[in-house]
Parts: sequence; structure tokens; C-alpha cells
Amino acid sequence: MTLADHLRALSDEDLGTLLQLRPDLTVPPPADLSQLASRVQSRVSVARALDGLDRFTLQVLDGLRYVRGDDAYAPAEKLLTLAAEAGAEPAKVRDALTRLRQLQLIYGDSGQVRLLGAIDELTASHPVGLGRPAEELVATNGNRRARGAPIELVADPVELAADPAGLRRMLLSAPPEARAVLDRLAAGPPIGQVQLKSTVEGSPVRWLVEHGLLVAVADDLVELPREVGLVLRRDTGPLGTMQPEPPDLEGRVRPGADSAGAGQAMEAVRHLDALLSAIADAPPPVLKTYGLGVRELRRLAKECGISEATCAMLLEIAQAAALLTGHAEGPGESVWLPTPAYDMWRAGSIARQWALLARTWLGMTRAPALVGQRDDRDKVINALSHDVAKASAPAVRRAVLGVLADQSELIAVDPEALLDRLAWQLPRRFGRASTASAEQASRPGGPGARGSSAVDLLARSALREAAELGVTGLDALTAHGRVLLREVFSVEDDEDPLGIRGDGDPLVATLDRLLPPPVDHVLVQADLTVVVPGPPEPALSAELAALADAESRGGATVYRVTPTSVRRGLDAGYAPADIHELFRRRSRTPLPQTLSYLIDDVARRHGGLRVGAVGSYLRSDDENLIAEVLADRRLAGLSLRRLAPTVLACQHSPGRLLDQLRGAGYVPVAEDASGAVVLTRPVAPRATGWTARPRLYVDDPDRQRLTGPRLAAMVEQIRRGERIARAARRSPLAKRQVGADGQPVTATQAHAQALAVLRQGITERKLVWVGFVDAHGSTGSRLVRPVSMGGGFLHAEDDRNQTRHTFALHRITAAAIEG
Repeated sequence: MTLADHLRALSDEDLGTLLQLRPDLTVPPPADLSQLASRVQSRVSVARALDGLDRFTLQVLDGLRYVRGDDAYAPAEKLLTLAAEAGAEPAKVRDALTRLRQLQLIYGDSGQVRLLGAIDELTASHPVGLGRPAEELVATNGNRRARGAPIELVADPVELAADPAGLRRMLLSAPPEARAVLDRLAAGPPIGQVQLKSTVEGSPVRWLVEHGLLVAVADDLVELPREVGLVLRRDTGPLGTMQPEPPDLEGRVRPGADSAGAGQAMEAVRHLDALLSAIADAPPPVLKTYGLGVRELRRLAKECGISEATCAMLLEIAQAAALLTGHAEGPGESVWLPTPAYDMWRAGSIARQWALLARTWLGMTRAPALVGQRDDRDKVINALSHDVAKASAPAVRRAVLGVLADQSELIAVDPEALLDRLAWQLPRRFGRASTASAEQASRPGGPGARGSSAVDLLARSALREAAELGVTGLDALTAHGRVLLREVFSVEDDEDPLGIRGDGDPLVATLDRLLPPPVDHVLVQADLTVVVPGPPEPALSAELAALADAESRGGATVYRVTPTSVRRGLDAGYAPADIHELFRRRSRTPLPQTLSYLIDDVARRHGGLRVGAVGSYLRSDDENLIAEVLADRRLAGLSLRRLAPTVLACQHSPGRLLDQLRGAGYVPVAEDASGAVVLTRPVAPRATGWTARPRLYVDDPDRQRLTGPRLAAMVEQIRRGERIARAARRSPLAKRQVGADGQPVTATQAHAQALAVLRQGITERKLVWVGFVDAHGSTGSRLVRPVSMGGGFLHAEDDRNQTRHTFALHRITAAAIEG
């Protein structure tokens, strides 16, 4: 039975299970079951299915490869017997077989199963970690001594394998170091790497080769014969040690995890806001190779009081969320700037701001942990560069957090134990390093240790980044972290196709319940500090940003009112009375007199000097003030000249004149050509040509998984296509058309005959098979009832589904009356 025949015999429920477990088979929808069978056994699809299997299921699949006979069938009962010797319960083995059947990696009846051909290509070359028989090894590789190997054999491997008692005696006589090598290779894989020509007399590997316990299959490779491996596995059986259960995860209860995570979420939002504000104040250049320079990253981290790793992570999230992008200032000159989306983001609540960061982090294909690492050319990987992209990063984050989500709420798990669990759940992605040279096998701690792979680095960094973002708190998954994961693993139809989430966003609501409520008041103290006892409302935050300087942030934010901050507010258009009223309205404490004196003093001096454009000029109604400015040595670089008792001229621009005067402690304002005061709020630079935030998880197989009516419709579509394909195979057009002389008809003759048949079908109202070529150049046939023909088109009806079809006459290749 072929795989296509097996799929045709499946029920709709089993076929739907296959499409649900392997969603890649549905893109695009297969036309019929033959096409589905072709996709099921394709190498790429099989590899994706294998990547989602746990270690025990893969061991069962490997066991089927081991017990498979020459007829390509594997007896399931034999596998159950061998698995029982390895300590695996039959029920668990049957569950694993059921999962493999649901994925259609194996098929056939319950006693004899067949494996897809691509499985042997994608899995280890040695089933269950056992080598080839000694006779096959010697026959395949010939006489190593005749090929110039410098090792003389004391015992022949084939003769030793044929003598079980002699083999056991030889194993008992092996030195301890040599026995360690054998035990390592017996656990699998049975291949060891060693330079035979450079091995010294008495070395463990040389002794094993000389005594026939290892076979040299190449000048630098040795293989353990199957017979030797079976003797070494006498306690566990041929399948070796199986792991039906995942490693235990012993966790600690963390009652304050949610609060700690909420506090860290506030910190992440605050740090990103400060980081983007710092970038807007002094935009760093974009490197020619794209990215952010190491010095600029260090400067930004220092200004914001965070580590370079955290700074790189926040920058990558900001870029992925379209809050930050490169902006071209001129030919070949670009800088990093916040986008207009940043202004919309900061106007939202803290929970809504964090929700965007968390969703972006979980779904972005950027790996901030790679920043600072070295690439293949030994060059440092810069933040925001193309080298930080890693397609596997979202899957790694979901897998790591998925292990935490499987635990009870507020349970913290040790990171090493979590990685061990991942290595069992998804060994093809998170497996431990298992390759080692044969000489290293005898060294303690050498083989089997976890390798420092890129996936391992991503997994560890995912835990660190989750903690810094507040997805986890005290090493436990928080309540809002669980809501975030449920969004990702939900397989229901997308309830928000436009990506616009309203006030009912469950993620925002969950975090809002954990955060302190926003405050709309401040506490003004005698030393001119303004304390905000909680997260400020967006309106209050904007007012304080204009009238005070932030000194410290945290659970309570501390601002300080200074002459510069008051002048900044007056420049933005606030009147002195407005500033007095704002502090009176917002403060829950009596206003100190020092604050009123400061506001009135700065307001009295504000606008005493007026700057206009010549190059620029400076005027004032106070002659003494003009004389003071002219005599001020700090302003000597402006080269001021007195044109009148109340007017000074300057060769520099008004902007530079304003900056120099304010730097010297004066409070000037600009005026226009009519002499009216020009007061404007400072405009923060923003990048132009920015793109909207991309949809997340579009390439996530879990998000493509079909459920409910869509799954049933897909199955029905495939069944309908199968019926059409079956009917097409029975149609007269499937046979080669020949003329009266037995010669094949030409395309012109076939077209002329088809038109005649169609006219007959229209006249007699008969069903006609129509062969045609579609717009993509593919040939097809359809059973229809012709209605009319004219204007270069044939109009027909399909009685089976009550639909109308229109065929271009020049695309019709053949036609035949049904029956």
C-alpha cells in the first residue's frame, strides 16, 4: 500500500488531525490526496514534524528503524518487547506510536508499519546508536593493514564477533581507559574520531583496534561493531536506556512573583522612554554597514543608567516595534531617530506601553544576545545590525516560557533544570552536544556536556530578557506573562485581524491590576523638589517634562524645579499665572514661597532681551542690561556691536545667539519682523518615511494551525479535489487520442474535433469532458454541460456543484462526450 492509498483510507477525523498537527501541509491547500501524500513525505515537512517530537518518541521511532526487516516493514510487537527490556512501559510506547501515526511519519496496520523514506535521511545513520555488524564493517572497508594502516591486529573482528564467550573475555581484559571508550561509544553514536597514525603504543584506542573491539573505517574514524555494542548493553537491551518521562523540575514557590514582574515591567517602559528621548536629543549615526556603533551603545547605556546588554535589548525591541528607525539626513548620512509612533506609544498607559514591548519581543526575529559576539569573520556584531537577526529566536523564547507555563503559578524553576527539560521535549532543537573524539571519551566530564551552541545561548538569554521585561518575576512566570503566552499558543481564528486592540485587551487589563494606579498629583517640597508618588498620568508627565527636570525615577519619580526649567516652560508658551495655577492644582502639599519667588523672578527677567534676524540683533528697553551684555566676557565670541543704546548687532544666527545668551544665564526670547514675541514648544526630531509595526507571528506554524469549521472545510476541499482527480483519471481524455489511421492527432486536429464535440453537446444537452490549459500553463479536464459558445468563449455548467464555468476557446485542447 502506498502512502496515497493509506491517506485515502483515513477517516475525515484522522485526516483533520494530520492537517492540524502538521499545518505546513496546508500552505497552499493541496489539490487532492496524491498531492497531500507528496507533501507528507517531503524532506522539509518531515524535518519540521521531527523537530516537534520529544526524546522518547524519537527513541521509539529509532527503535522501529532498528527492528525493520528487509521487506521495509517494522514489527510493532518486537519493538514493544525490546522497549520493555529498556524499562519503557508498553502503554507509553503505544502512545508514542499513536502520535507517530497521527503525524503520518509511520503508516500501515497495527502489526506491521512502514516509515517514510525521508526519516532515514534526517536521523542518525546508526539506528539506536548501534554500529554495523563486524562482518559488514570489514567487508565494506577492506583490510586496513593492506591499505597502509600502521596497526597490526591481534584479534580478527569478525572471528571475535562470532565467538560470544571470547568476546566477553576480551572485554573483561580491556584496560579501564579502553573500557571507558567502549562504554561511551556503546551509548551512541558508535563512531569515534582519532588519528590512527599518530596514536602511540598502549593508547586506549590503539589497544581496542588491535584486539578487534573497534574497527578502523577510515584513517581518522573508528566504529564499534554491533556485536560488541549488544554485549555492552546487556543490562538495557539493544535499544539502550530509554527516557519515557521528562526530567523532574523542582521549583520554589515565589508569592511575590507577580508584583516583582509588574515592577520590572514599569522599569522596562521607563528605560525605553529615557533611551529614545536620549536618542532624540543627540541622534547617533547609522553605521555604513547598518547598525549602532559600540561607542554610541556604551554612551546611551551610561546616560540611561542601564547595562549595555539591556540597552541593546531595548533598542532591538524599539526597532522591531517601529518606534526607532534610521533617518537619512543627506547623501550618505543617516542617524537613528524615534518615529512618530513613539509619540503615540508614550501617550498610552504603562500597561499598554509594556504590552507592545512584550508582544514585539516574543515575536521578533532579533536576538539581542548576539550583540557584542563575534561573527564568522571575527568582527563584533553591532546592535541594530542585520547580523542580529535569528529566525529561530521566536521559537526559542516560546519554548523556554512554555516550560515555565507548564508549572503551577508562581513556581520558580532552576535555569539548568529548565534547559534539561527542553533538551527532552525538543531534543532536535535543544539537545546536548553528543559528539566527541574517541580519545576524549575516557576523560571525565568530557563527552555529554552541554555545548555552547547558538540555541543554548538564545535559551539562556531568553530567560534573562524575560526577567528584565517583567514577563517573569523572581524566576517564575507572572500572571501577565501567562496571558502573553496564551495569545501566542492560541489556535483560534485571529479575533483582531487589523492588529488594533481595544480597551478589552486582556494583557493590558492583567498588568493594570498589578500596577499602582496612575496619580494626578504631586508633592512639592521646600527644596523645590517635586515628588510624584506613583506612575504619573500622561498629562501630568507632559506638564512636568516642560516645567521641571527629572532627577530620579522608580516607584516614585522626583523632579526638581530650576530657573532653566521655568524658562523652558515660559518659552513653550506658559504664562507665569499658568505655572502658579498648575502647581497649585497638582500639589497636595502647600506651595513653598521659594517656588513662587523663583517663578516670579524668572518671569520678570524673561523676555528682557529680544533676539531678531539680521545676521541677528539683540534689543532691550533696559539700557543697563544692554551694557551688561556688551561687557560680558563670556559673550566675546559673538562679536557684538552696539548700534543704538538699546540695540546690539551680531554676525551669527538668532539660534546661536539665543543659545549663547541662555548659557550665560540670561533669559532672552526671539521676536519676529513685527517685534512680536515668538514662543514655541521645542519640536523633537522624528524620523520620516517610517513603516508601521509589522504583524507578529505571521510565520509561526502554531498560528497557521487550523481548527473548527476551517479545518472541516479544508478536509472537504481535499476530498472534493480527490473526487475530481479520480474522475479525471477515468475520463476519455486521459487516453492518448489517435486518428482513423492509428496515428496520434495533432494539436490543430484535436482542437477542431473538440469544437465539433462541443457543438454536439450544446445541441443534445449532453455532458462533455473538456480538456483545457489554465492561465498558469497547467493542463486539466472537467466534466460539464455546455450551454453556449460564442465570442471566443464556451459557457458551461457543472451539475455536481451547480456552478458555471467559462473557458476560452483557444485554451481548449480536447473534448469527449461522457459515456
